[in-house]
Amino acid sequence: MNKNITLLAVGSLFALSTFSSTAFADPKVTPTHPGYSTIQILEMGQPKDINWVSVDDIAAKLKGKPPMAVGFDIDDTVLFSTPGFYRGQQEFSPNSFSYLHNQKFWDKMNCDWEKFSLPKETAKKLIEMHQKRGDKIYFITGRTASNCEISTQYLKDVFGIKDMHKVIFAGSSKTEFTKTPYIKEKNIKMYYGDSDGDIVAARQAGAEGIRIMRAANSSNRPIAKNGILGEEVVINSQY
Repeated sequence: MNKNITLLAVGSLFALSTFSSTAFADPKVTPTHPGYSTIQILEMGQPKDINWVSVDDIAAKLKGKPPMAVGFDIDDTVLFSTPGFYRGQQEFSPNSFSYLHNQKFWDKMNCDWEKFSLPKETAKKLIEMHQKRGDKIYFITGRTASNCEISTQYLKDVFGIKDMHKVIFAGSSKTEFTKTPYIKEKNIKMYYGDSDGDIVAARQAGAEGIRIMRAANSSNRPIAKNGILGEEVVINSQY
C-alpha cells in the first residue's frame, strides 16, 4: 500500500478515537525497551527488535505439553469494544471522561452494550488453538463489575467456547495489579493482554504474559507500546 495512503488511514483512525479510556489504570511500570505503538508500526512497518510470535509459533512452543489454564483480557485483546465505550461517553459525559467512574455506564456496557463489541480475528485463532489442546480458558477483565453481565454468554457464543467459565471482573487500581491474584488462583500459565499491566500481572503470578496489539483506533488511549517490557508480541494482532 502507498505510504501516504497508509498514513492517511492511520490519521483517520486516530480521529475516530479522540477520548482517553483511563478506566483500566494500572500502577506505572518501568520499561525495558522503547516499544512501539500500533500506530507507529503501521507507519514504519514491523520493527525487528520486537519478539514477534505467530499463533503457529505459540502452538509449536506448547507441542507435547499437557493441557493447562490460559487467560485472556477482554477489551482490545479478544474484543474491539470501543463502540460501547464511545456510546458511553456520548451519553454520560460528552465533554469529560467521568463516565468511566459512573456505575450506570458499566451496567450498560456489561449488561447490554457488550453485544456491539467486535471479536478480534487473532483471538479467534488463539482460542481455537488452545481449545484443540484441551486448555482451560479464563477471561479476566479490569472492568468495574455490575450486578448483571452478558459478557460470559457473548464470549462463549462468538468464540465457540466449549467449557466456558464465568468472566472475572477484577476492577482496576493505580496501586496494585488487580488481575494477579486471579491469575494465581486459576493456575494460569499464559495470559494474553494488550496493556503493560496485563504483562506485569501475569509475571507477578508466575505466568507468561503475551502482548496482543491494541487497535490503532481504540478508545483506550494512549495506544500501548508493544514490546516495552521485552515480552512476546503476537504479530498482526491489532485486529
